[in-house]
Amino acid sequence: MSRVPGDAANAHSSSVESCPSLRDVHSINPAQLMARIEPYEGREKKGISDVRRTFCLFVTFDLLFITLLWIIELNVKGGIETTLEKEVLHYDYSSSYFDIFLLAVFRFKVLILAYAMCRLRHWWAIAFTTAVTSAFLLAKVIISQLFSQGAFGYVLPIISFILAWIETWFLDFKVLPQEAEEENSKLL
Repeated sequence: MSRVPGDAANAHSSSVESCPSLRDVHSINPAQLMARIEPYEGREKKGISDVRRTFCLFVTFDLLFITLLWIIELNVKGGIETTLEKEVLHYDYSSSYFDIFLLAVFRFKVLILAYAMCRLRHWWAIAFTTAVTSAFLLAKVIISQLFSQGAFGYVLPIISFILAWIETWFLDFKVLPQEAEEENSKLL
């Protein structure tokens, strides 16, 4: 069962004909290429971009991380129930961390409402939450006695401050420019 020389020649010529030549590759129109790629990407637009979803995930992480740190602080001070009663029901601005937790809840609600639900394409909401967070934490650190309360006197305000500014940076330098670039590329 050896191959006939004519079969080998036919097999070689058919494989050569099926491969595009260099001339054919250069003559592909970008519009034709996009028409071929579009069915794979899906013709309908996603509800929310990947980078915006990552931003919303980070905002959620901010809330959960501050909550976790606050719960750890409640445990360290002598039990959750007694410390929770002291910090929430008998709130004292100079010694309570409850307001830092409420600040994280405030940031979460405003940013998720603005950038996930309303799909805002402007920086004003993040600027507002970062300004409120920075001013409140600065005043809290200056006026209160948090530094005399151990490590959490430093950790919770600093982490809250840093997370608020990372959110601002991420939205301003990643989310909004990338979405504008994607929108411009779709228009072209």
